[in-house]
Amino acid sequence: MLYYTIIFLVVALVAGVLGFGGIASAASGIAKALFVIFLILFVLSLVAGRGWA
Repeated sequence: MLYYTIIFLVVALVAGVLGFGGIASAASGIAKALFVIFLILFVLSLVAGRGWA
């Protein structure tokens, strides 16, 4: 999932440099959403890995 976040971030940066505002906005929104999901899953895996003892 982090792979897709990085891909959408790169697409947003390239589209922003080339002047495609709508595409850059959509790609950066997707990248932000995927990053938040990845961050939540990462924290959950850290908590689950510690155990409940």
